[in-house]
Amino acid sequence: MKARTHGRSGLQALEPGAAPDPLRDPALYFNRELSQLDFNFRVLAQAQDASVPLLERLRYLCISCTNLDEFFEIRAATVRHAQEFALPVSADGLPPTTVLKRIHERAAELVDAQYRCWNEVLRPALTEAGVRILPRDGWNAAQSAWLRDYFRDEIQPVLSPLGLDPAHPFPKILNKSLNIIVVLEGLDAFGRAGHLAVVRAPRSLPRIIQLPEEVSGGEHDFVFLSAVLGAFVDELFPGMRVRGAYQFRVTRNSELIVDEDEVQNLALALRDELVGRGYLRAMRLEIAQDCPDEIVRLLLENFDLTDNAVYRINGPVNLNRATQVYDLVQRPELKFPPFQPRLLRGSEAMFERVADGDVLLHHPYDSFVPVVELVRQAAEDPHVLAIKQTLYRTGRDSQIVDALVQAARNGKDVTAVVELRARFDEEANLAFADRLQQAGVQVVYGVVGFKTHAKMLLIVRREGQRLRRYVHLSTGNYHAGTARGYTDFGLLTAYPGIGSDVHQVFQQLSGLAPAIELQCLLQSPFTLHGGVLERIERETRHARAGRPGRIVARMNALNEPSVVRALYAASQAGVGIDLVVRGACTLRPGVPGVSDNIRVRSVVGRFLEHSRVYWFANDGAPELYCASADWLERNLLRRIEVAFPILDPALAARVKAEALDNYLADNCDAWMLQEDGRYERLVPAPGELPHSAQRTLLSRLCGIHGHE
Repeated sequence: MKARTHGRSGLQALEPGAAPDPLRDPALYFNRELSQLDFNFRVLAQAQDASVPLLERLRYLCISCTNLDEFFEIRAATVRHAQEFALPVSADGLPPTTVLKRIHERAAELVDAQYRCWNEVLRPALTEAGVRILPRDGWNAAQSAWLRDYFRDEIQPVLSPLGLDPAHPFPKILNKSLNIIVVLEGLDAFGRAGHLAVVRAPRSLPRIIQLPEEVSGGEHDFVFLSAVLGAFVDELFPGMRVRGAYQFRVTRNSELIVDEDEVQNLALALRDELVGRGYLRAMRLEIAQDCPDEIVRLLLENFDLTDNAVYRINGPVNLNRATQVYDLVQRPELKFPPFQPRLLRGSEAMFERVADGDVLLHHPYDSFVPVVELVRQAAEDPHVLAIKQTLYRTGRDSQIVDALVQAARNGKDVTAVVELRARFDEEANLAFADRLQQAGVQVVYGVVGFKTHAKMLLIVRREGQRLRRYVHLSTGNYHAGTARGYTDFGLLTAYPGIGSDVHQVFQQLSGLAPAIELQCLLQSPFTLHGGVLERIERETRHARAGRPGRIVARMNALNEPSVVRALYAASQAGVGIDLVVRGACTLRPGVPGVSDNIRVRSVVGRFLEHSRVYWFANDGAPELYCASADWLERNLLRRIEVAFPILDPALAARVKAEALDNYLADNCDAWMLQEDGRYERLVPAPGELPHSAQRTLLSRLCGIHGHE
């Protein structure tokens, strides 16, 4: 299985009169947006993999569809913005107009592959397994009768069909909502000639409907709401003839832009922006495959889109909603085997446990419970004086937030740095920020112009005659749900140097503190970018001096141009570089004389790869950092991030073994990025044992073996 990819990175101007830098050659860079788009082909490959349990394959298909939605909402919208405002092109040299054209071409290939997977592979396989998602032409008489009654009782009462005429212009269409455009003929009750009408499906209606077993004959029979609307839409227009009904969906720009320098209250400004988010500029139109061209042209004109924004769909336009079937069908044999994360011994007394030595948590294999317990115990401990925590994404029913509220009620000094601009979590973050404030927590919204993406918890506790700081640092969010589905590392420590650093960062975030000097942490936007560059250049110096140079790093995405150039220079000096990059990667590996010592792989498995780990050989004195930051421009230059060292040699060895060496040995779920931009999936060579990094960790740490 193969997929092509491209990438994007920022372009930095040369000083006047300077000689051209060959490492800035646009041919050395992939386009970031196209590279990100191609990640979804690797996700879709999981849906096409017969060795993956069937309902998990359905889930992967839906993830690829949801990812594509977000791609148009954010990444494609960013390119359109660059086109409209004539922003400088990126390091790949592609103008936005070219990028948008290639996005359409590649996205069309992806959509075609998604629906072929659905129509030709997954739906037939699900039917054979007794899980039927019934198309409209597959209903029997009993099913059709029940669905008609369901339409009349549950759906029709909440619909408000709108006939289009001079008094009823085209309605506002909400982002990603399900709609039907209906072609009519005849006269209505007022003698008006019918032509077109729009039926909007309210979000209160379920998109997947399960038929009763006694009616359908199957325990797991489902239909899409879109199929029901299409089948019975004629009942909304009595006395008129429905000549055609075509489902459609529009995807809009969802990037909220608030000029923080111009607003007095960021929370109020965001609340205002959220009201209109669902109606921002249209980016994509999905329409039923058989929709007449004149209807498509009408929709394009209404949404101010061109032909390059149209995607004709052979199936439900909201295919990602099929993920509900995964939750509704309790068939363990069709899913990954459940596992129980390891629970840290001594979790009932977290302060004593951490005081004995640093603790490393590798999620999801290690339970997130110790983190929640640390905050909960801090809230109740009479010796705890203060708690400070960053919150980026937490989930709506967060035990962490509950514990912070209780801590404030118990008289602790509690500060929460809440990032209101966490994309798609803005509304939830506003809600729990209000709750925290009402409980007496000091809520800080970070720093103007810089998202606070660092994951930090600081607890100050009186122990005898001194105050001691306990710290949790993580590559992932304080979100119990994602801690079961994302791979991340967390460090619990009472090491004074790290505690002092975290304290200073919190002081900087909550006050107007000057620049700070940190002992252990690297902090964006101040020292992290330079720290990464310095360590890459240090390996380069070692290699040029005839000493071994080695870099292994793992992250979600890579596009920062000076980092890419530094890696190219290191490769030219002979440094061996292995990068595990889940998604977008603008670096082109394997270019003779430039990057022939660099290998880039992407691993896609049961869990979403989310850990950021940087390892530098340093001539026999290796350094290993875990971080909240990818090697992206935004993370290194425009966000508050921290990278934290793993100082305990045994724990550092464990991170390297589990997060790096283990992944470099993967020959089952790994894809290697080629010089021409293709990703090739690795398979075991003849005589080579198969090795899956994630399944290896499940086996070693949780006792789960294989898919079965």
